Amino acid sequence: MKIEDKCVVSIEYELTEAGKSDIIDSNKGETPLEFITGFGQIIPGLESQLMDLSIGEKADIKVDAADAYGTLNEEAVETLPREQFAGLELSEGMPLYGQGENGETVTVTVKEFTDDTVTIDYNHPLAGQDLMFSVSVLDVREATEDEKTTGQVGGGHDGAGSCGTGGGCGCKG
Repeated sequence: MKIEDKCVVSIEYELTEAGKSDIIDSNKGETPLEFITGFGQIIPGLESQLMDLSIGEKADIKVDAADAYGTLNEEAVETLPREQFAGLELSEGMPLYGQGENGETVTVTVKEFTDDTVTIDYNHPLAGQDLMFSVSVLDVREATEDEKTTGQVGGGHDGAGSCGTGGGCGCKG
């Protein structure tokens, strides 16, 4: 079955930086990643290229930085007084979590620090990197009305199985 908008897609993946072999992230042999297409739940460059695949297909998908976690924004780096980090054992590359202006969780990375200052980076750790996903499409089904409303996978599926097993979901074969 072919992936369409508002389908629940289940994938297994392995992520590397394009042109390199070190695995950055993987769910192979673990719980599949499930998401609803059209809700921006995964990086846009990966989702758009998955739309060409069907259940059972495997592909190596290169996603340019701009369509992944964005290009590096040099203005997203800030140097702050060290006393704002009192009590923390700092190390370069360390993630720190805080609260943004609207109450959202903000993650920053410690770029460098001295006795007086700490330089933090608000860019995503993978910003500026072209990525390579090795993916397998495990399942595709139409999202339930509940899932379409909430944007959350789970609940409400009639149990008839995936599009490939007669679920009648409307995703194209």
